[in-house]
This record gives sequence, structure tokens and C-alpha cells, in this order.
Amino acid sequence: MILSMTAFGSGTARHDDTQLTIELRGVNSRFLDLHFKLPDEYRHAESRLRELLSARLLRGKVEIRLASQGARSDVARIPDMAALEALARQLAQVRSILPDTPAPRLQEVLQWLGGQAEQSDPGEREQVQLALTLEAAETALTQFVQAREREGARLAEVVMGCADTIVTILDALEPQLPGIQDDYRQKLQGRLQESVAQAFPGGFAHIGGQELSERLASEANLFALRIDVAEEIARLRSHLAELRHLLQHGAAEDARGKRTSAGKRLDFLFQEMNREANTLGSKSGALVMTRAAMDLKLQIEQMREQAANFE
Repeated sequence: MILSMTAFGSGTARHDDTQLTIELRGVNSRFLDLHFKLPDEYRHAESRLRELLSARLLRGKVEIRLASQGARSDVARIPDMAALEALARQLAQVRSILPDTPAPRLQEVLQWLGGQAEQSDPGEREQVQLALTLEAAETALTQFVQAREREGARLAEVVMGCADTIVTILDALEPQLPGIQDDYRQKLQGRLQESVAQAFPGGFAHIGGQELSERLASEANLFALRIDVAEEIARLRSHLAELRHLLQHGAAEDARGKRTSAGKRLDFLFQEMNREANTLGSKSGALVMTRAAMDLKLQIEQMREQAANFE
């Protein structure tokens, strides 16, 4: 399946009082270009995120945004009762010396308990953060790839429409080629005869008329071959068959079993198609061929513009 590089995906993960959201935004790029915008406390997850995305994406400039916030207020937290009892004992000891010491507010107690929990095991906290990050990233990446598939299918339809137009142009031109070549041959033969007559008014006494006509016809045939575009048309049709295969099946795997970029293969294919259209235009022996070459180049350019967004 052909994929677009333009897409968006988001994923959310929750754990206790933490809610984490990851957004992926992709646009065109010749290579895979990952830009991370993570809070400082989640920088340790960047390498794992890079591995995850690199395994699924081949090309495109992708921006990764991570946002983390508390899913519940401090009031809704369930405090650690053992820690509360320890805090009460400490307050009682202080009041035994300073009786007027006021009790802390609930908000202060909860903040203190949260800070103690964070300081207790930073390694465990990072593991939780990493697990949340990867969970949200998997969801976001799934949405991102699905959006790429949908956009790629729409772009492939546009490219296929241009390919069908090229087939129509070739089908209309091909039956006219024998007549174009005959007309060109006859005109060229007549011009050769006029040129010979003007250059040698006395004629060629030592050359018979039939032999001279045969030589002139032979020269005219050689020039007519120069406007024969049957090979160019055949190669264009072959390129169109390869184009349909790529659009339907996507890029194949290389010798190492690694998936290759369909966008790069299509770009090369359009370069070859454009070369054949240029050759057809340079061999033009009639106005209809010139117009066909121009129409072909227009359709190929439109396909190249659309395919610039393919992965």
C-alpha cells in the first residue's frame, strides 16, 4: 500500500494521577527527520521513541509533542496513611516544645507527601514515565500510519487519473504514426529531388533514373526512421505498468529484506517517463506529435507533484 507523508496522530495514556498525551505531525521530507518536543523530565524516553518511529516510518519530517498533566486534583489523591501518621508524630514532638505550632493545611500535606513519593524511588518513576510514553506513542503511531494510508490512497487515485490520461494520449497518437511517417518520407523525398536537380542541372548521366530514385528513397527512409517513436511509446507503456504496480502494492523489499521507499522509486520512474516524452517531442514530425509530447509532459509533471508526498 502506498503511503503519504502528511498525517496526524495522537495517543493518551493514564496512570494514577498522571495523564500523558503524544501528538505526531508529519509533512514532506526527502529523508526521515524526527523533531522531539518533550518536557525535561521525559527526555530519557527520546531514544526509545526514536527506535519505535524509525521502525515504522521511512521518510517524512515528523514532529513529536509530549504533554503531561495531573488527571486528578491534589484533593482527590489518596494519601499514604503511614506517612500521615509519621507526620502527626513529628508535629506532636514539635508541639511538645513549641505548643503554638499550627497544623499544616491539607494542600501542603498532600504536596509534601507527593514530593516524598517522588524522592523515594526516581528509577521507578522513570520506568512509569517510559511505560506511559511508549503506550501513548503506540496509539499515536497507529493513528498516524492509518492517516498516511488514507491520504496515500487519495493521492494514488489522482496519479492513476493522470496515468489513464497518458494512455488515452498514446492510444490516440499511435494509429497516426504510420501516416505521419509516410507524409514525412514523401515530403523529404521531394525536397531531396529538388535539391539534386538544382545542384546538378545536367543530371547524373552515368546514373539511371531508377537507381537515382532508389537512392533518394533510401535516404528518405533513413530520415523517416529518425521520427519513429514506437520505442518511446513502448517504454512509456512499460513505465505506466510499473507505476500501477507501485501504486497498488507499494515499494518492495530490498535484498536485505528491508522495506524501500515507494516515493523515491516513483520519482525515478517519472524522470524516465519525462525523458521519453522529451525524446518524442524532439522527434516530432507533425504538429499532432508536438501537442502529444506537451500533453504527456504536463501529465507527468502533475504526477510528480502529487508523488512528492509519497513516503
